[in-house]
Amino acid sequence: MSVVENRNFASSVDDWVKETEQRMLAVFRESTQRVTSTAANGVPVDTGFARASVQASTEAMPPIVDGKKGEEGKVYPASFGQVSAVIANAQLGQTIYVGWTASYVLPLEHGHSKQAPAGFVRLAAAQWPRIVAEVTVEAKARAAGR
Repeated sequence: MSVVENRNFASSVDDWVKETEQRMLAVFRESTQRVTSTAANGVPVDTGFARASVQASTEAMPPIVDGKKGEEGKVYPASFGQVSAVIANAQLGQTIYVGWTASYVLPLEHGHSKQAPAGFVRLAAAQWPRIVAEVTVEAKARAAGR
């Protein structure tokens, strides 16, 4: 094999590795976004405060804040910009922590004497394997179609 052929081969391998890493990163980010959206869609909504309290971090789980409740009569729109930004900037190997910070989010998740458990986090997390598989199929289809 000539030096030129070795360089071409090495260059092809480098390109393939870069494309593979980019696809893995895209699957990681998109899967995380979909699981988070699935969970958010399962949050019971009265005023929307609990749903709007979602935060994300690559450093640590966003803490539940004692006394953090919405104002009575006020409506809180869903807002996922901060979460989407964290996910969009996460790198392979990082953990993305997503949590709801409203003080009453645990009773929503696990239920209490006057309300059945919504289980929005647990139900979404259980879908992770299926969502990753779907996103992987979509990524492969895009790669094959180029």
